[in-house]
Amino acid sequence: MGSTVEGAAASRGWALHPDRALPADPAVRPIARHVLDATSRLPIVSMHGHVDAAMLAADEPFADPASLLVTPDHYVVRMIVSQATSPGPVRDAGVRSAADLGVGPDAETDPRTIWRRFCAGWTALRATPTRYWLEHVLHDVFDAPLAPSPEAADVLFDWIADRLARPENRPRALFERFGLELLATTDAADSDLAAHATLAADGWGGRVVPTFRPDTLLEAGTPAWTGELERLSAAARIDAFSYDGFLAALRARRQAFIAAGARATDHGHLRADTTRLPDADARALFGAALREPLTGEASAALTAHLLFEQAAMSADDGLVMQLHTGVLRDHDRGAAAAHGPNIGYDIPVAGEFTRALRPVLEAFGHREDFHLIVFTIDETVYSRELAPLAGAYPALRLGAPWWFLDAPDAMRRFREAVTETAGFRNTSGFVDDTRAYCSIPARHDLARRADAAYLARLVAEHRLDLDEAVDTAIDLAYRLPKESYPVPKSAPVAPAQPEPVA
Repeated sequence: MGSTVEGAAASRGWALHPDRALPADPAVRPIARHVLDATSRLPIVSMHGHVDAAMLAADEPFADPASLLVTPDHYVVRMIVSQATSPGPVRDAGVRSAADLGVGPDAETDPRTIWRRFCAGWTALRATPTRYWLEHVLHDVFDAPLAPSPEAADVLFDWIADRLARPENRPRALFERFGLELLATTDAADSDLAAHATLAADGWGGRVVPTFRPDTLLEAGTPAWTGELERLSAAARIDAFSYDGFLAALRARRQAFIAAGARATDHGHLRADTTRLPDADARALFGAALREPLTGEASAALTAHLLFEQAAMSADDGLVMQLHTGVLRDHDRGAAAAHGPNIGYDIPVAGEFTRALRPVLEAFGHREDFHLIVFTIDETVYSRELAPLAGAYPALRLGAPWWFLDAPDAMRRFREAVTETAGFRNTSGFVDDTRAYCSIPARHDLARRADAAYLARLVAEHRLDLDEAVDTAIDLAYRLPKESYPVPKSAPVAPAQPEPVA
């Protein structure tokens, strides 16, 4: 294998340019390099993501390149499937649906076949952030000698499989190599948090922390809602089949998460509405939902009310409330039924925040112990709504560009839209929101480059001094994520971490 790989590498000249994603302007690029140099070696604080804590707890070698880099990454799956019916290499490779990339029931199980299909779809990823992240992972993490292509698929599969078998590429070793200081996972409200307990027992307490995600419990319009109540009741040891019991069970689970190191909650709903209902109306809707799933505005009204109640709980217990809305999940209902949810058919819709957040911000927006971070993928609300809100309410910070907006140009547009009204310090710093474990350093690298590019332009235009730009870059990459997710006051006290020297 070695000679084949070396020959292929020599012929392709596989390398990553050190100035990738930095400004092309020759007057600005050196400034951007200087700013980037101040952040490139800082530790990574990853406060919002979907990495499986059980993977870190078990610390077993990764099975194969496909199950690590392709199947769990909906960015990759959706783009390759989007080419499935067009003449070309993706269709020729046998891709007809997400199942052909290992997703859902009756999915392809041969990792080499999945990997070949991924390599056939490599050209579909050109100029996307997914391409940038994967190049970083392949080149910098696994020292791959050549880029994906149909011709290189088997050689590349064997190369990465060999690397995955080595101790230095097990999950916890990669955690150290990546420079991760803190990683927050996302966990269902009824999670037993066993993986986090294992990590804590192994001395990793405070390095990998859970995040409380109660979405399914706040959506009483789904047929599975009463089943969710059963699991909540069992986890909290409180009967959640009454309105008061339901709220008590949620409070109990939040306390269990805090005890396990949690710093935040996470809420992903279609709308950001937080309108609080009169108590009698809320009880009536909850009771009706126990009899049959709510529909339409009744379901939306109860979800909005329960989001307000979650904000009230955050004001009491100190968990940061993360709210990311505006995505219509499982747009293709047939694909969701056939292959399972969240396979890439999640499409943005227009957002509204000024009225939607008013109830929560009027109630808690000036409370020192309440912290709300809002994410969106509707760029039109950045300058019109979110930046003015963050520039007024001390409790509100703007989350980083997320999901469809985590590309260099979208990150630049975010800074241009919000900075003049909200400044830098009313943002959360970068959060990566990834399920793809090995892409964490790649995503943070790209965000640091995008911020260096933006800050360099401000220096070149004499709107910031160079030392201010460097200090701001360190804020965005490291300080603000830590500040935006403080440890709840009721949490066990952990030793303070010294701030690294840039």
